[in-house]
Amino acid sequence: MCGIVGVFNLNGNSFSMQNLKRMAQAIAHRGPDGEGYYVSENIALAHKRLAILDTSPKGNQPMSSKDGKWVIVFNGCIYNFMELKQELQALGHEFVSTTDTEVIAEGLARYGTSFFERLNGMFAVGAWQTEEKTVYLSRDRFGVKPLYYWFSGNTLVFASEIKAILAHPDYKVDVDLAALNEYFTFQNLFSFQTLFKGVHMLPPANTVRVDSSSSFVKHHSWWDYDFTSPDEKMTFEDAQAETLRLFQQAVSRQMIADVPVGAYLSGGMDSGSITAVASSHLPRLSTFTCGFDMSEVTGVEANYDERRDAELLASFYKTEHYEQVINAGDLRWSLPKVVYHLEDLRVGMSYPNYYISRLASKFVKVCLQGTGGDELYGGYPWRYYHVFDSINRQQYFEQYYSFWQRLVPDNRKQDLFSSEAYKHIDISSPRKIFERVFLFNDKLRYDTPEDHINNSLYFEIKTFLPGLFVVGDKLSMANGLEERFPFMDNDLVAFAQKIPVRHKLGNLQNEMRRIDENTPQKKKVYREYDDGKNVLRKAMRQFIPEKIINRKKQGFSAPDESWYRGENADYVKELLLSKKLASSEFIQSAYINEVVSEHIDKKINHRLLIWSFMNFEVWCKTFLQK
Repeated sequence: MCGIVGVFNLNGNSFSMQNLKRMAQAIAHRGPDGEGYYVSENIALAHKRLAILDTSPKGNQPMSSKDGKWVIVFNGCIYNFMELKQELQALGHEFVSTTDTEVIAEGLARYGTSFFERLNGMFAVGAWQTEEKTVYLSRDRFGVKPLYYWFSGNTLVFASEIKAILAHPDYKVDVDLAALNEYFTFQNLFSFQTLFKGVHMLPPANTVRVDSSSSFVKHHSWWDYDFTSPDEKMTFEDAQAETLRLFQQAVSRQMIADVPVGAYLSGGMDSGSITAVASSHLPRLSTFTCGFDMSEVTGVEANYDERRDAELLASFYKTEHYEQVINAGDLRWSLPKVVYHLEDLRVGMSYPNYYISRLASKFVKVCLQGTGGDELYGGYPWRYYHVFDSINRQQYFEQYYSFWQRLVPDNRKQDLFSSEAYKHIDISSPRKIFERVFLFNDKLRYDTPEDHINNSLYFEIKTFLPGLFVVGDKLSMANGLEERFPFMDNDLVAFAQKIPVRHKLGNLQNEMRRIDENTPQKKKVYREYDDGKNVLRKAMRQFIPEKIINRKKQGFSAPDESWYRGENADYVKELLLSKKLASSEFIQSAYINEVVSEHIDKKINHRLLIWSFMNFEVWCKTFLQK
């Protein structure tokens, strides 16, 4: 896990080492263990290292292939690198380190960029082909590791974080209004724009090629999810057994490291299952839980603290367990840091992620976590049932788009945006972006309830999950910690896509009532039946105590609905009701006032929207006003 930076001047001009080091320094937190630079004519590469595999200087980057044709900078971890290394050694390639980086360099020398498709792991790679004088960028198939780029026509700049691009002398910060509209629709970006005008995120499973004659960045997509061909002959028992086998294999693969490895441990099944398998590989696994001070919290949010169940699991697996307790005042202290590190605003109330990764980083350098299980195995049934009864594609789009307008519906955008910003915004754009996710895949069908649920799984794993990965990467790397995701293993993902819906959701024929995404503990509102991740629950039953395996789904979220009305009400007002809003150029203060008032008066739960307003206000102060 590291930070990478690259500059390619298509006009042949050189790039100064001084500027390159300044760009790399902007993301120094990603690599506290070392740094490296490569400058040759019009190409410049930089690397900040967090040493995980082969912590010796042999693992330093940028790294060249033995034939000198490739120079790479790499961020991530390849879990099948030993198998690939043995294959390359049999073909005559020699290795001097025990890193996965060297395997990528030699693999490119042997197979070219098609080698990226064979990697099982998380990665963002910048590769310079010395004979072609060409830059290749590639990103892992699931989008775990971020990679951003800015292309001016004469210059390609790429980096693990946008901060490095901002440090380039030619980039001028401006807001992308289309991305802003998208964010305040979905609380996420489903396209690959960012709030920084001209800066894009490379899509997952994409490789791009840029040489001196390139006039634009053309994406080459080499893999996609496919839930359209389930194995209808698969029995529940077969699905259960193979899920268990592949899950154990995935956790075992992702334990590889030359530094301490730990695991996040909530009170839920996914992290509990990971801890169960991981603890069997180590004599004493370190686990980490984040809880909340509930002294001023009432209602359904009173159940948000998971420490008791996490302690039960820690005792069960005999882990070395650590806890962080967050109180309402921690939001004021952490929000500027969270926004600075996130840059690319994405899903949900994420400051607890910052605290839990900060805690874990004091004891380990690698932490396993359970993101991905819900998206693969159907963990959000209250979402799928919004479209369960759709009769065709158009109705499916209507129902699901209505649901995914998490923040501000299109019919309120004129109230949201300032008059000047509104003039430059295409209100229909989010709907087009939403539909484009589905239209990208011509295999999707819209004939049956099973089709609709599989389409929803496809949509959420393509959009919502990458947003979670952005948050996870940025806030863990802010603390020099590498997060790994055992559910995102090539073999496990391939199999999970083949499991029929009837094995994932136990009660397909029950009608689900419509539920507001703002509603805390949504799973307690819908009808109480065992549904969602059904086959995964059964597969993990031998590992997890009965109390945990039957526990209703609980998201990792602070009790912000209560805190925004109580202990943090003054901070919300101070930040959002000021007469000198940094975001006033884009957002109407009257609309913010309306939202805050409705929330504090307990008329509407606006916790998601208030969080996003606060984030954007701090974002404007951080990156526009500096």
